[in-house]
Amino acid sequence: MRAKSRTQQSEMRRRRLLALLADGAFHSGQTIARKMRLSRAGVWKLVQALRDLGIEVESIPRQGYRLPHAVDLLSRDAIRQALASPVRDKVERLDVLLTVDSTNRHVADLAIPEGGTAQVCVAELQTAGRGRRGRSWVAPFASGICLSVGWQFSEAPPTFSALSLAVGVAAVRALERFGAHDVGLKWPNDLTWRGRKLGGILIEMRGESAGPAQVIIGIGINMRMPASARLTLAEHQAALVADAHEILRERAPTRNALIAALIEELIAMLETFSKHGFEPFAAQWRALDVLHHANVKILAGSETTFGVARGVDDDGALLVDVDGELKRFVSGEVSVRSAGAAR
Repeated sequence: MRAKSRTQQSEMRRRRLLALLADGAFHSGQTIARKMRLSRAGVWKLVQALRDLGIEVESIPRQGYRLPHAVDLLSRDAIRQALASPVRDKVERLDVLLTVDSTNRHVADLAIPEGGTAQVCVAELQTAGRGRRGRSWVAPFASGICLSVGWQFSEAPPTFSALSLAVGVAAVRALERFGAHDVGLKWPNDLTWRGRKLGGILIEMRGESAGPAQVIIGIGINMRMPASARLTLAEHQAALVADAHEILRERAPTRNALIAALIEELIAMLETFSKHGFEPFAAQWRALDVLHHANVKILAGSETTFGVARGVDDDGALLVDVDGELKRFVSGEVSVRSAGAAR
């Protein structure tokens, strides 16, 4: 019990220090020590603890400590207060973590309830976030949204394979609440803005085809990405990354407000999807489809296919015109090619 109490106290101290440093200004070690009732050595140890978590804390002699830029910290209370009352009652558990290996993995370790309530996890920092095909998802501290929602369907809904597309529509609807324009969806799981990646979706499913089906929905959205993180995210092609602050500027919401909007839209989508599948979302997804009519290259397993994207079918599969023949892809990596590119 004592060990657990010490762990909780350490977590509380880390959060208090982050709250002090959240404005991005320098705070002297003496000031921090006074406000937190710690020795100067205790402050130094606490700063090192943050650094050990992967959080960058700058220090300059005679100036003190600061974060590289102001941050918008997550708050469980702020998220819950921003939720509409009917939705708040459908969130059985909301975990707001300072750091976690993966929000999807955290939710997977919880018991996902039956009957229309969700398990939700968000984190300031993921140390082993995952994207599709086992790729890592880079999310620097407090610079994006790392959200996972666990949900159980009483039985697998129709067109279950298209769930990730419906999730994309829900995410765009949440962004549009705050005035976002030109956000698109790239099959099968990317949110884009004017050709650049804004976010991604990871769906993990568990259960039997004839019985209850559990799903864990992971959404990552770039919120305010520092230049160094943009380089890492785009594999040294910074122009390929977008973030919500770039899109919305002065209209950009807090991360807490956007997370609440995402939860509301996701739960509404899941309730509709459980009864009607992809059909209620298909028209909007097709309107947001950034690949439609584009020359594309599809890498599926060891095979590479070139053609023209023709949208998706009712099951969410990508349709591609390959030399006059319409082919169907249920998975694969898709890239856009210029019209004159050689095969």
